Amino acid sequence: MQYNIPIGISEFEKIRKNDYYYVDKTDLIQTLLKTEPAEITLFTRPRRFGKTLVMSMLASFFDIRRENRDLFKGLKVAKDQKLCQGWMNQWPVIFLSFKDVGGECFEDAYGLLQSVISQLYVEHTYLEESMKIDESYKDIFGRLKRRQGNKTDVQISLRVLMRMMQIYYGKQVILLIDEYDVPMAKAGNKAYYNEMLDVIGTMMSQALKDNTALKFSVITGCLRISKESIFTGTNNFMADTIADERFSNYFGFTNEEVQRLLEDTGNIKYQGQIKKWYDGYCFGKTEIYCPWDVLCYLNKLAFESESEPENFWENTSHNDIIRTFLSCEGMDVTDSFERLLAGETIEVEITDNLTYENLTDSEENLWSVLYLTGYLTKDNRQPLQGKSKVFLKIPNAEIMDIFRKSVVRWFDERIAVRDRSSLFKALWNEDVSSLSELISDLLFETISYHDYAESFYHAFLAGLFTNAGYIVESNYESGLGRPDLVIKNKKKRQAVIIEIKIADSMQSLQKSAEKAMDQIDDMRYADGISAQGYQKVIKYGASFYQKNCLISKSEV
Repeated sequence: MQYNIPIGISEFEKIRKNDYYYVDKTDLIQTLLKTEPAEITLFTRPRRFGKTLVMSMLASFFDIRRENRDLFKGLKVAKDQKLCQGWMNQWPVIFLSFKDVGGECFEDAYGLLQSVISQLYVEHTYLEESMKIDESYKDIFGRLKRRQGNKTDVQISLRVLMRMMQIYYGKQVILLIDEYDVPMAKAGNKAYYNEMLDVIGTMMSQALKDNTALKFSVITGCLRISKESIFTGTNNFMADTIADERFSNYFGFTNEEVQRLLEDTGNIKYQGQIKKWYDGYCFGKTEIYCPWDVLCYLNKLAFESESEPENFWENTSHNDIIRTFLSCEGMDVTDSFERLLAGETIEVEITDNLTYENLTDSEENLWSVLYLTGYLTKDNRQPLQGKSKVFLKIPNAEIMDIFRKSVVRWFDERIAVRDRSSLFKALWNEDVSSLSELISDLLFETISYHDYAESFYHAFLAGLFTNAGYIVESNYESGLGRPDLVIKNKKKRQAVIIEIKIADSMQSLQKSAEKAMDQIDDMRYADGISAQGYQKVIKYGASFYQKNCLISKSEV
């Protein structure tokens, strides 16, 4: 079936004019205007859930400089003719995004902010030519357009532009700001947070607080920044988070929308796979799919039929938050992570009282960030206990994959800087007692992510001996089969074979280890390694039960 999937296109007009597939979210406008709109509406959602496309749609609908009735023809909002007459292309609109405002230092980020303001002013150059507008406004306008404005000019830039547009059109202005919190997030990571807060906080306060030129504002971001002065003192403020219900189905795809999309594109047979990998988010009480992933997978199917689902989300967002959580001193989250990785829920306290400066100050903050940014989701099947307590889980196979990879990288990083000399000494000196104890101690510190399957122990052992000057080969073909792990010390012409078995109890550890050694002998794994010139080959049977390890040995 021929269909155009809008991958990476978040411009509403481009999607509609070029006949891309569009999941109709225009009834958000009706919900927004159902009562007198809040002066400021803040939508917080994870990245890649369609915030920018929604904002572009709002700009196309309200902007007085456009005539877009044809673009909305056949969409839900067009059925409300009275609303369209009063609002469609009837209001001055400012639409800007802070998504690119960041850098290694404040100067770089501030330069990008100046560029965003300059581009916005260039878009409204017609204001400089109006006889209605005072020359003092035009002077500020010219400086900002040419990126010659001072810090104060930048801080008042939105308020000045809104006032000029109000004078020009004789109407109040609708202000749309996308990804408002990105500058603060990037500043928090690079240690220029207070400098950026001074600029962005004042700019937002000037635009939003006691501004007679403001009709209303819609703002999007990942987190609600509540402690700073950004929204302090603003009137008629409404924050809609992923915990709220009113706008829950407007960001991301609902079950019904995904089913219709799959039917329209002839991909209904992939519904189960898509649900397993990309569904599971809970906004309010609504079950939501990640739209980015669904569209990426359908686009892949259009070119490669029968393709398997893959992780499209991991490279589009900042996944270091998981490893930051794991690395925080004084926080022992091992048990909680293991429950999550086993598909279970955890009961935690969360808060929306966050700043990008204090995300790692407490375990409560970090759980909250993982929840608000889409790495965890609510389990509505569980009853809530207390106002701030929720049950959280990993939403789907894709995010589970990200968690597992993050845990592996975290463990590898810890091992890389750890003194492993006693471990290596026990390995090459055939000290099975010390080897068993050391590996068990390390197991106790790490996080299981495969429900103690053999693949978990395989990756765990390989990680212990990687980046230590040895050749580490997994499932290396040798003799009549493939041993689980081969470790080679080429300089000393020594090698170790490790065969892994899982015991079903503590009592059966020894029996499982012996079974592993029998397999090494029966399959003649050592023959191929000896034939390569290694003078000594040590054979180990490694038996595991949960976080306990028993190593047994036999020599060639």
